[in-house]
Amino acid sequence: MTLRQALSAATTQLAANPQLRDFAARDAELLLLHALQLPRTALFTQPTLELTPMQLGLCQQAIARRLTLEPIQYITGTQEFYGLALHVTPAVLIPRPETELLVETALSLLPKNQPLRIADVGTGSGAIAIAIAHHRPQAHITALDLSPAALTVARRNAIAHHLEDRITFLHSDLLEAVSGQTFDAILSNPPYIPTTDLPSLHPQVRDHEPHSALFAGPTGLDLYRRLIPQALAALTPGTPLLLEIGHNQAESIRNLLAGWDKIQILEDLQHIPRTVLALRPNTP
Repeated sequence: MTLRQALSAATTQLAANPQLRDFAARDAELLLLHALQLPRTALFTQPTLELTPMQLGLCQQAIARRLTLEPIQYITGTQEFYGLALHVTPAVLIPRPETELLVETALSLLPKNQPLRIADVGTGSGAIAIAIAHHRPQAHITALDLSPAALTVARRNAIAHHLEDRITFLHSDLLEAVSGQTFDAILSNPPYIPTTDLPSLHPQVRDHEPHSALFAGPTGLDLYRRLIPQALAALTPGTPLLLEIGHNQAESIRNLLAGWDKIQILEDLQHIPRTVLALRPNTP
């Protein structure tokens, strides 16, 4: 079977699944190129390349995994975030484009040429910490997560981007491991999906991504209720707390931030309230 024939067959297989049909051609292309370790140009320069039985087996394995609705990012092991390639595994939430709004907002506030101490709470793959460290060369990031497996992935990503000297990874329940320390900014994309939403989630998310990184109680607010008071104690006066939030949570988060200064709720590209910014008041 040639590369062209394998791509056509894979596309047909994926398109037969109603939940995969819309992106069958794209997914087939990504999966075959990953399985064969070929550049995309091979689709145009080597369409008649004869695949070996071993190569065909690797392609079929990748397609079989996708047919279970396993996310492509877990099959290929990679996801881009804020222009940086990250390694991802089922131990971590797949970084989403909407989280880039949190990073962009943070970078608009953080000075470029000044030492900074920043905490990333619930770091997961390390996406936020790595993006901030990459763009703020004098910042030191403390990246915290309750999952040892997630911290292993995050450390690997920091090493890949030569940032391991400026990111400290700690096993921690929110900010507990750094109790008594102070920071110039605290960023977090915590679990925020209500557990009551579990049945309605797309199976690609529900059945494959780590529930500990998705769900936070019946309203999705459990982590915010604990994190916001901890952040108030850990931030220096006038410095920012930035949180990613879920659907219909903006006003609840605003209420939890009562007493904080200059609260802003920012919308993502789909006009959904997604990032909350608040400054720690001068007197807690």
